[in-house]
Amino acid sequence: MNKLIWLLVPASIFAQKRETQVKINALTLPLGMVNLGVEHALTDNITLQADGFISPWKSFAGNHLQMYMAFGEGRYYFDKSFSKFYVGPNIGVGFFDIQKWNYWNTDKYQRGVTILTGATIGYQAKLNEHFSLDVFVGGGHSQGNYYGYKKDESGRYEKAENFNKSGEWLIYKGGVMVAYKFGRKKSN
Repeated sequence: MNKLIWLLVPASIFAQKRETQVKINALTLPLGMVNLGVEHALTDNITLQADGFISPWKSFAGNHLQMYMAFGEGRYYFDKSFSKFYVGPNIGVGFFDIQKWNYWNTDKYQRGVTILTGATIGYQAKLNEHFSLDVFVGGGHSQGNYYGYKKDESGRYEKAENFNKSGEWLIYKGGVMVAYKFGRKKSN
């Protein structure tokens, strides 16, 4: 019986609300970079969001800028779900073929994987019953494992036996999401 209760408690939390938003980042889209998200209300103040970011550019202004990232995020809204200020932790994974900012004026680029852990702060402004704008910025620690290559494809510029490792504190997400909310509060 105790096991059944532990299974029903999370299910009852999710059943409290039937409100979900789908989102697209209006700032990255004109650059040919897609950032989509889905946010679901768990309670009157807590939501969960899953989002992904794709930068398909093998070359952008002469630099490697190909990235694929996925995040899971919890959000606490100080007013109510999908309204006004919020904060929350996030965790993500990314695959990249980029030139790190400090290599932009060189013939070197990096290819690898990263784990991202941090927090997001934002503000969601309601436009009407269904649409809102979600302005946000998120950052934290990035732990990357990568190989370094030369742009002329002549090989690696470093001779690390295994992956190079790089730990950095970064701002790794941000923008203005146009959000569409569907569903409604569950009636009693």
